Amino acid sequence: MEILQVAAELQARAEKWRQAGQRIGLVPTMGALHEGHLQLVRAAARENDVVIVSIFVNPTQFNNAEDFRRYPRLPEADAALLAPAGCTVLFLPAVEQMYPKPAMLTFDFGLLERVMEGEHRPGHFNGVATVVSKLFHLSRPHRAYFGQKDLQQVAIIRQLTADLSFDLELTAFPTVREADGLAMSSRNRRLSVADRMLAPRLYGALTLASQMVIDGKPAAAAQQVAVQYLGAEPALTLEYFEVVDAGTLQPLTGRAQPAQAVALCVAAHLGGVRLIDNIVVESSDKGFGCF
Repeated sequence: MEILQVAAELQARAEKWRQAGQRIGLVPTMGALHEGHLQLVRAAARENDVVIVSIFVNPTQFNNAEDFRRYPRLPEADAALLAPAGCTVLFLPAVEQMYPKPAMLTFDFGLLERVMEGEHRPGHFNGVATVVSKLFHLSRPHRAYFGQKDLQQVAIIRQLTADLSFDLELTAFPTVREADGLAMSSRNRRLSVADRMLAPRLYGALTLASQMVIDGKPAAAAQQVAVQYLGAEPALTLEYFEVVDAGTLQPLTGRAQPAQAVALCVAAHLGGVRLIDNIVVESSDKGFGCF
């Protein structure tokens, strides 16, 4: 595995691979890697000739300076995990490489970013779209890999890819969970022992509410049950719990329709750590199922 830190070097290398007919897979990350990331890397290695993994804690997508400062950074440990997973190149740029000048362009994704993460983290998706666009231009991937835990981010990047005609295929992998249901996340490293024991309540709330949706209960009733369940734990501060159409991410009114995919999404603070999670409920001729 090779480590590159200069954007122009990655761009030149990617262009050479393209001209040689090699297929490129990209896994964008902010580091502090866990099994969820490694599953994406292994999938990219199976499906491509070259795998680029980027590790860059992108300052423009943080609207909380303290969150940016405390985000875990473990480049040496990450590099040790990536080589056996099939990574060809680790792209590890400094901020100056990605932003030699402050970005002036701004993105607006309309209703897609007016809810949930976009509503509670102003400017977040503009930063995401900016850095992902840069990574797509630099690495020229045929496929890019993301995790479903960041459901709204995946929807934003799909829209970005379509609107800017990026010549690549997006692949989203299901959320990888700990044995107790907690979604794997780099931020989990910041949880105290006590808070780590409480964190699976987010998944518990999602499970309760999703079962109500499957049973044909109104979205508002499922939301209310989840909010009450989370509110019973004083250490948890709920930011939002939403039941939305999985395609548009707009709030669901009434009951889920037979052909409708529904996403249940939650964000909460626990011991100063912000956690997010989601479950997608999809219907088929065999009824509803959770993913």
